[in-house]
Order: sequence, then C-alpha cells, then structure tokens
Amino acid sequence: MAEILAIANQKGGVGKTTTAVNLAAALAGMQQRVLLIDLDPQGNATMASGVLKNDLEITVTDVMVSESSIEEAILQTNVGYDLLPANMDLSGLDLTLASIEHREFILRSGLNQIKSKYDYILIDCAPSLNLLTVNALCATGGVIIPMQCEYYALEGLADLSGTIQTLKQLNLRLHIRGVLRTLYDPRSTLTRDVSEELESHFGDKLFKTVISRNIRLAEAPSHGLPVRLYDPASKGALQYDELAREILQTSA
Repeated sequence: MAEILAIANQKGGVGKTTTAVNLAAALAGMQQRVLLIDLDPQGNATMASGVLKNDLEITVTDVMVSESSIEEAILQTNVGYDLLPANMDLSGLDLTLASIEHREFILRSGLNQIKSKYDYILIDCAPSLNLLTVNALCATGGVIIPMQCEYYALEGLADLSGTIQTLKQLNLRLHIRGVLRTLYDPRSTLTRDVSEELESHFGDKLFKTVISRNIRLAEAPSHGLPVRLYDPASKGALQYDELAREILQTSA
C-alpha cells in the first residue's frame, strides 16, 4: 500500500516542485512504484516531468469534478514515474467545489481506488492554503515541508504547522513527515543559525539530508527532466538520492 506524502509550504519559492519532481525520480530510480500528483495550477511539476501541460485532454481537474476517473487521468511518463498532471484548468476550482458535500475528501476518495498500485504517491501542492491543499492534506499521512533557511521561512513554517494541527480534525493520520532544508548555503551565517534552530525545534523530524543551491537543479526543468536524468552526477541529483534513501529507511 502506498505511502502518500504531500509536499507543502504556504510560502512560495522554497523548492516544493523541485522536491516533488526530483524525489519522485529518485524513488523511481530505486525501483519504487511512484505516482506524482501535480496539484498546482501553474503545472510546473507536469512540465518538469516532460509533459506539455497545454496539450492535455484530461487532468487532475477532471478527476476533482468527477468528469474523469483517476485511472483515465494518470499518465506514464518517460522519466520513471506516473503522473497525474495539471494545468491552468485548476484555477478557480475552489469556487466550483464550494457547494459539493465532503469536498475536502475528493482526492482521498480517488486515491483509494489506485493506491495499492504504488509504493509512494507524492502530491505537489500550491503555495497557498486553498481547497486543493486541504484535499492534499486530507489525503495524505505525512507532510514533507521544504524550507529555505531564512527568517521569513520560519514564520511560514509556523503557519503551516498550525494548519496541520487544525486539519487533524479531518485526518487523524496527518503529521509532519519531515522538514527539508532547501537552497542551502553553508557560507551564510543566517542559514546556519536558522538550521540550528530547526534542529532544536524539530529534532528527528528534520531530515539529515540538505539540498544545496545547485545550478543543475535550476536548469533541469527547462529540459523537461528531473535532475537525476539531466545530470546524474550533479550535487542536486546525489542529494535527492540521499533524501530518497532516508525516506525509504524511515518508512513504516
């Protein structure tokens, strides 16, 4: 049965999509059956997986409004994992779903139909607490929180931690699977100070793996590839492989 993990942070620009795509690829490269769900209207995870978002006939939007089954919407990619893609059709979906009963559990209901086919299901969330993110948090067991080691990131992390505590009323299994330090620059005093504060606060909930600033990670999406396929010897590829191993070792 799949472990379902949401990649979430209410602050933008912290590496959520980079983590979702590259962790999916790293796990797939370790012989895991992986589904990546793009739940962001920007569709960046879709594009970074080598899929043209504007050419799609069926997306996660169709699943959320019950116009397509989840099996019909899932694509097999050329990068090692399956994908439930997204594009701008997701924009404004909150209004469409507002009057639907049990709207927080639409994604969970869909995943119940296919989760036995996968070892890991990763959900790339938008940088906001909207109904799509609530669906992700109600469908998952654990949340991976990528964050940059800077002052304002700590404020966003506190907001998300509070959201997770609130949503436990809807999903008793919801918990922080791990906090991931991204865009890490060990030369920065602030980076080191925030990292130490995270270690003190989160303890073993803080992944040992850190993701450094790496030009190959930035370049890979423009080629429609995860970094381990774009440049497998790069620091970014090796670090996401390390993160995948850490997650495999700590899975129930």
